[in-house]
Amino acid sequence: MSARDVIKKTEAKMKKSIESFQHEIASVRTGKATTALLDTVKVDAYGQTMPLKQVGNVAVQDAHTLMVQVWDKSMVSSVEKAIRDSNLGLNPAAEGQSIRVTIPPLTEERRKEYVKLTRKYSEETKVALRNLRREIMHGLDKLEKDKEISEDEKNRGKKDADDLVHKYENKVNDLVAVKEKEIMEV
Repeated sequence: MSARDVIKKTEAKMKKSIESFQHEIASVRTGKATTALLDTVKVDAYGQTMPLKQVGNVAVQDAHTLMVQVWDKSMVSSVEKAIRDSNLGLNPAAEGQSIRVTIPPLTEERRKEYVKLTRKYSEETKVALRNLRREIMHGLDKLEKDKEISEDEKNRGKKDADDLVHKYENKVNDLVAVKEKEIMEV
């Protein structure tokens, strides 16, 4: 195994961390309706808890309204209750087999809370990236100890690892900046 192999293997994990971060911040509310907003909602259905996506379709009707088309008519009240209890500040209204979810405008205070939440997610992701960097460093040290790579290769690998972490931290910062702009947009 070479230093490049160690770095490539860990870079794949870094990409997954970024994807996970993107998914987390997609569920943070902005002033606009997005289907990702309801991704975290769990519904008590058929004696078990399941994601909303498994009991109905979620669609954006307009900039401030989501429509949930529930497949089983008997589940409408459970879905409505799950959305109401999801701590997202949403008030769903059943209309036959559909549920209309109006996205209320955010207050300035609430916007600031969501910005803080986004920054918290970004810090958690950066910590994960740094832990992966540490994983690379340990792998390089082990390779050098086992005489598979030279000290120069190890040092080059460590520099590459640092560059890689900075690259992904910058991606996180860019994503946060875009999300903050979205949240603060009135």
